[in-house]
Amino acid sequence: MTDRLRELTAAGVAVWLDDLSRVRLSSGGLDQLRREQHVVGVTTNPSIFAKALSDATEYNWQLRDLATRGLEVEEAVRMLTTYDVRWACDVMRPAYDASAGVDGRVSIEVDPRLAHDTDKTVAEAKALWWLVDRPNLFIKIPATEAGLPAITATLAEGISVNVTLIFGLDRYSQVMEAFLAGLEQAKANGHDLSTIGSVASFFVSRVDSEVDKRLEKLGSTEAKALRGKAAVANARLAYARYEEVFSSDRWQALAAAGAHPQRPLWASTSTKNPDYRDVIYVEELIAPGTVNTMPESVVHAYADHGETRSDTVTGAYDDARQVFTGLESVGVDMADVIATLEREGVEKFEASWQELLDGVRSSLTAAAEGAGAPNRAASGHAEAAQQAGGNA
Repeated sequence: MTDRLRELTAAGVAVWLDDLSRVRLSSGGLDQLRREQHVVGVTTNPSIFAKALSDATEYNWQLRDLATRGLEVEEAVRMLTTYDVRWACDVMRPAYDASAGVDGRVSIEVDPRLAHDTDKTVAEAKALWWLVDRPNLFIKIPATEAGLPAITATLAEGISVNVTLIFGLDRYSQVMEAFLAGLEQAKANGHDLSTIGSVASFFVSRVDSEVDKRLEKLGSTEAKALRGKAAVANARLAYARYEEVFSSDRWQALAAAGAHPQRPLWASTSTKNPDYRDVIYVEELIAPGTVNTMPESVVHAYADHGETRSDTVTGAYDDARQVFTGLESVGVDMADVIATLEREGVEKFEASWQELLDGVRSSLTAAAEGAGAPNRAASGHAEAAQQAGGNA
C-alpha cells in the first residue's frame, strides 16, 4: 500500500496539522497522527481555538477553576490555550528531537488586536513564551507593517517565530529581511542560533478566492481562463525569492553560526472552490525545505489520493510569471488583492478572537454559577497528557 505522506515527506515537505483541541489531545488523536501519518508540527489560530472551546466539555473543569479564581476573560483565554499548546508541544517533542529542533513545533498566536502595535506584540510574544515554556514552541506574529519590527525584536530575544498572514511577494521579502536581522541581533545578544526556529506562513487558497472573484466579475474568456492559477503562481514565486535570500553570503554567515533557515510554510491549503482538486495546494507546491500545514481532512485526502512529484515549484517559475502577466493584462490589480487579503486576514482573526473571548466569558459565568457540566478532574487530564508523552 502506497504511503503517500511518507513520499511527500521524502520530497522535502514537512506535514503539519492546522488544528488543535483538547479532545484531540486527550483522545491521543494528535499523537496518532504523529506516529501514523507523518505529522511533525501543529499550527493554531484564534478561529481554531474558538471552535475547540465552543463544542467540547473537556474544558469545563479548568473553566470552573478559573471562575473560582475570578480571572478576567483575557487571562482565562491564555490559561486555556497555553495549556493545550504546552500539551501539544510535549506530544510533538519526539519529532522535535528527531529533527534536531527543525520540526515538532507547535504555534500559538499573539492577540490579533495587537497586529498594529509593535511594542505590545513583542511583550505578548515574551509572555506566551514564558507561559508555555517549551523549546519547540513557535510564537505567531502577523506580517503587518508593525509586525515586521516585532518579528526582529522577538527573534533577537532567542524566541522562535512563525510569521503569519503573508500574502504578497514584497511583504515576504520584508519578512525574510526581518528574520535575518533578528538572527543577527540574537547572535550579538549571545543566543545559540541553532535553538531558534522560524517559518514564514504564506497563505495560498485565499489568493485564489479573491482573484477568482475579480476574474468572474471581469467575465471575459481571457479572465475566466486564469481562474485557479494565481495562488500557486504566487507561492511559487515566493519560493524563488526564498532561494535567492537563502543562498546569499549574508545567510551563509548565519548558517555557519548554527542557524536554521526560515522555511516557507504553505498555509490555508484546503480548497475553497469545490471545482478544484482537494489536494491541489499540496501537490502543486512540493519543494525541498518547505512546510505544508493542513486541516485533518486534507491530511487524509492526500494520504488517500495525493500524487507526489519530486519538485513542482522550481521548474515552474516562468509559468508563474506568465500567470501574473496574464492577470495584469485582464485588469487584476495584484497589489490591491494583497492589500485586501492582509486587511481582511487581520479582521477575520480579530473577529475570531472576539468570538473566543465572548465564548469563554459566557462559560466562566456559567461555571461561576455552578452551571458547568461535570467532567473528569484536572488530575485525569494531567495523567492523560503524560501518557501521550506530555507534561501538560
